[in-house]
Amino acid sequence: MTEPQNTEPDNAGPPQDGNVPPYQQQPAFQPGQPQALSPRDERTWSLLAHIGTIVLGFIAPLIVLLVQGEKSPMVRAHSVESLNFQITVTIGYVVSSILMVVLIGFVTFFVIWAAALVFAILATIAASKGLPYKYPFALRLVK
Repeated sequence: MTEPQNTEPDNAGPPQDGNVPPYQQQPAFQPGQPQALSPRDERTWSLLAHIGTIVLGFIAPLIVLLVQGEKSPMVRAHSVESLNFQITVTIGYVVSSILMVVLIGFVTFFVIWAAALVFAILATIAASKGLPYKYPFALRLVK
């Protein structure tokens, strides 16, 4: 017994009548070109650059900058701003640690921690709304 032969190819391309499905209408990925992010993705990555600092410190905005910074000016601006603030906070922690010898460091450490937490939350709220945010004090080391 012979099996019936299938006359249609397994991987038929777009229909010949010109009706191309929407997923095939998108431009192909080009290796040298970063793909643009949707507005929703921009807001998500931007807020991750700020809220991630509560757990990961300066590592969170650095990761966001390296992974998504080239794809969106908004994500780059938020991650650079957050990274600069976290570098400033880290310097403050080091100075506070040194000042713990004379006991004032315990107070400054807590003040820096509280300010970093409050400003990270405010920046996250602004980023979730798609608005720019500038920390009130930060060394602008990363451009």
